[in-house]
Amino acid sequence: MVTGYKLNKEDDSLEVEQKLYRSMIGSLLYVTTTRPDVMQAVFQVARFQVAPKETHVLAVKIISRYLKGTVDFGLWCPKANKLELFCFTEPDREGCVDDKKSTSGASFYLGVCLVLWSDLLRISSC
Repeated sequence: MVTGYKLNKEDDSLEVEQKLYRSMIGSLLYVTTTRPDVMQAVFQVARFQVAPKETHVLAVKIISRYLKGTVDFGLWCPKANKLELFCFTEPDREGCVDDKKSTSGASFYLGVCLVLWSDLLRISSC
């Protein structure tokens, strides 16, 4: 997905079949167990399973095309004497366009390898 692009539930595009969209999301959620590089993007499109629109399906197709072009990608950890776990966090106030809830993200590295990406949604303190 494009960095900084935010999907919302109130766009002007047409609605699509919910069952098909949920099936597409289910397949992508399965892929996230081995491909942490798409985890954040998949979780973003998974939020719109109740009333999916054409723009949401387009985002799912972009993720699928990315996966098709990167089938050789995976986790790789080189041999090292010392593997350290690092965590980086980033808050985003009013990160959700629809309900103005703040979001926060975190990435976890084992040595130089990204092993987990999390995009957490929490209630705003306002």
